[in-house]
Amino acid sequence: MKDRFGREIDYIRVSVTDRCNFRCIYCMPEGGVMPKTCADILRFEEIARFLEAIVPLGISTVRITGGEPLVRKGIADFVRMVRRIPGVKDIAMTTNGSLLAGMAADLKSAGLNRVNISLDSLRPERFGRVTRGGDLKSVLKGIDAALENGLEPVKINCVVIKGFNDDEIMDFAKLTIERNLTVRFIELMPVGESKKARMNFVPAGRISRSLGGELEPVEYPEEGKGPAVYYRLPGAKGFIGFIAPMTRHFCAECNRVRLTSDGKLKVCLDSEEEFDVKAALRGGASGEDLRRIFTGALMRKPDGHRMNAVRFGKPGRTMCQIGG
Repeated sequence: MKDRFGREIDYIRVSVTDRCNFRCIYCMPEGGVMPKTCADILRFEEIARFLEAIVPLGISTVRITGGEPLVRKGIADFVRMVRRIPGVKDIAMTTNGSLLAGMAADLKSAGLNRVNISLDSLRPERFGRVTRGGDLKSVLKGIDAALENGLEPVKINCVVIKGFNDDEIMDFAKLTIERNLTVRFIELMPVGESKKARMNFVPAGRISRSLGGELEPVEYPEEGKGPAVYYRLPGAKGFIGFIAPMTRHFCAECNRVRLTSDGKLKVCLDSEEEFDVKAALRGGASGEDLRRIFTGALMRKPDGHRMNAVRFGKPGRTMCQIGG
């Protein structure tokens, strides 16, 4: 399925909850957000019904997100539902990793292919501050479990924040030397709480320069490549990637849409326009009706984001409410 700019849309990010056991400083307010009620959130069966309708249009990759998806009861059963949908080739998950150690084996057997783990500091005290109370050890155990259970490629997503963790860039890069990990450095985007942090922005070019001249450009395996540009330290087993939504727009290659936990279809992370899938599902929409909503939404997908023009200030909908 192509949008009006000829981009092939084959990837959907599905948020299963707006709740999270962390309160990361650029993602959520310190007091959290007003959680949705159970009635507000799509049931797993409803999400599966929507996916069954749109996957035949060319969706092959489903990424499960939150909030923190592992806090939702029955998440492995949902993975099994998605795995049974004909045409779904790749099921991925973005998680903070804190609950992954005890769930990795079940998720793998359910059909999960790979995980991205958000991690912004390797220093316990600092990690506690960025997550407002998170335990670094639990995340490191989650990374180990992901590798042990073959949820690969295992990607570490690190949002670089000036004056906070930009002195840890080399420490993160070294994680790739002895282990098959992909560390991706991500530019801070002005979404939700991050709008308050304009002075803390670090461009990807500066991040890469801090690693010196040792990086070797590489072709990353196509599966799960995403929007990053990849490199490798000499002799390293893993990869280093840079995601630069602010300084290297990749909108012309965008292949994704998002379904929020409360049933809104978003065709661009930056756009405020949303399409009400939940109302259609609960109103008895047929598969053809759902496909019509989806294709109509795709025709509204903009050619690119406008985040560079956003004034950092009052937060809007947070990342946990959107699904990243």
